[in-house]
Amino acid sequence: MKLPFVISIPHCGTRVPEELRSSMALNRREILESVDSGTSEIFSRIPAQVIVQAQWSRLVVDLNRNPLQRDGKGVVALTDYHGRRIFKTGSEPPPGQIEQRVRDYHTPYHEQLQHALKRPDCLALFDCHSLNGTGPADAPDAGQKRKDIVLSNNGDAGGRPRTNAGAVTCPPDLMLTIAEQFEQQGFSVSLNVPYKGGYIINHYARQLVQNGRFAVQIEINQDLYMKGQSLESDAVQTADIVGRLTSALSLVARGLKA
Repeated sequence: MKLPFVISIPHCGTRVPEELRSSMALNRREILESVDSGTSEIFSRIPAQVIVQAQWSRLVVDLNRNPLQRDGKGVVALTDYHGRRIFKTGSEPPPGQIEQRVRDYHTPYHEQLQHALKRPDCLALFDCHSLNGTGPADAPDAGQKRKDIVLSNNGDAGGRPRTNAGAVTCPPDLMLTIAEQFEQQGFSVSLNVPYKGGYIINHYARQLVQNGRFAVQIEINQDLYMKGQSLESDAVQTADIVGRLTSALSLVARGLKA
């Protein structure tokens, strides 16, 4: 039976168009280090009503950024999360090329999400990511060990609204319930630390919350399933995680329908 959710996997894409590759200063491995490793293998196997996942690398365009954001970590980033320059000197994309990338890659993904969220059988959006076990150089928690699961709703460490930070994307009580379900499956859980949620949950929550639905960002720790420095996931550990996540989300769905 399908769970009444839309699952978004915006940073699982690995492809870089050949015409853009020559402008990049990063080698193949460095480009792959920006992929949310394991997210497709894990979250695409959860039996949700709709799964929308990226094909193109986040270095081509970041689907979890406002399409109008033009700074160094904007919709087309200039540095990666290890602090490395993405483009060769003098090859940074001009405004016109950024607009083209938004049209070609960002807009189609979000059109799929918008269409999925109109379905009456979809009660929530889960935007799914993975993170390094220890915060990398450009992360807000650089050098710190991370929990197994980070859940975000644009709130504080208890899921409550923060002063002058806008609305939460999921009610605090429900966030605590979701966290509880993950903890019952053996995961350690953090709320909004180190990430409070990106563009996708904040953008779509505006329409969802009005209709009694919600949006939550999920980050899963790569140390749970990655094979050392190989950038490959362990099949046995991945299968175990899929089962545990499915159990947790099934209980969340059951509570929503109660």
